[in-house]
Order: sequence, then C-alpha cells, then structure tokens
Amino acid sequence: MGTTFWIKRFLTVFVGAFVIIGAVQMLKGHDSPYSATQGAIWGAIAATVFTVTRFFRSRRGEHCAVCKDTPEMQQIDRGSDA
Repeated sequence: MGTTFWIKRFLTVFVGAFVIIGAVQMLKGHDSPYSATQGAIWGAIAATVFTVTRFFRSRRGEHCAVCKDTPEMQQIDRGSDA
C-alpha cells in the first residue's frame, strides 16, 4: 500500500470527523468559526491516530476483517464471490 492509499485514508477520516464534530458544535449553539476550528483540530487528531494505528497494524500483517478496505482484503473478498 503506497503513500496515496494512506493519504486518501487520512483525508476520508478527517473529512468525516470534521463534518460530524463541526455539526455537533453547531447544534450545541456555538458560532461557525468556533465550530469549524474545533472540527479541524479534532478531525486532524482523530485522523492521525486512526491512520497511524492502521498503518502499523498493516505493516504487522493485521487486517480489519470488518472494513475490508485494504487491497489485500478486497482481493480475498472478490475471490469468495466468484
């Protein structure tokens, strides 16, 4: 898995966390700049922790059976459908 894969994974988690955290902050009554700042800060922290953890687990050969989002797991899944 190359650098592009990990960058895409980081950005996917970051955007998801940013939207959820920002929306929750807005629902709590905070203004938009504060909500966006909190979403960006905590989204980056969450994405970094998630991506680094998955990177090291992937290097050890541990794959997520639920996610099946790594290329190795996708090939195994496609083989069982045929």
